[in-house]
Amino acid sequence: MAIPEFIREIREKAGDTLLFLPGVVTVVFDDRGRILLNRRADSGKWALISGIPDPGEQPAEAAVREIEEETGVHAVVERVLSVFTNEPVTYPNGDRAQYIDIVLRCRAVGGEARVNDDESLDVGWFALDELPPLGPIARGRIELALRDDPTWFAPAAPAGPAHRGYAAP
Repeated sequence: MAIPEFIREIREKAGDTLLFLPGVVTVVFDDRGRILLNRRADSGKWALISGIPDPGEQPAEAAVREIEEETGVHAVVERVLSVFTNEPVTYPNGDRAQYIDIVLRCRAVGGEARVNDDESLDVGWFALDELPPLGPIARGRIELALRDDPTWFAPAAPAGPAHRGYAAP
């Protein structure tokens, strides 16, 4: 996965300190109800299209940019599906990050699905009953995209000394 230049600059100062970073994850549908996936170059696994917004970039803008950069598909954002903080990850070089993902349902409006950068080994449209192996988080995000539920948020932590000023719903 290409490391954005602004992250490289932060890493020069912060070393491998845990960084809390925004992420966008997209569930992109075409007019036939198929889902757009890429097989990631860093893991070799099939995944939803995702990326890191640039400083000052709106999440929906970042999602549309990432979809086009990685797959050549033009898309529009339809709605926010969920906001979710992932477990921290440690990369092979020792860098640590934790992402808060904004998951967006999108609709393709043009372009042709193809490998469009060095972050993907393959790109394709998949019918719901023909999805390649995906992890439970990706499958859960697809399930959210298929429903018309309100945006999903992780439950708030109970109020207490560590959470002063924040109350559970």
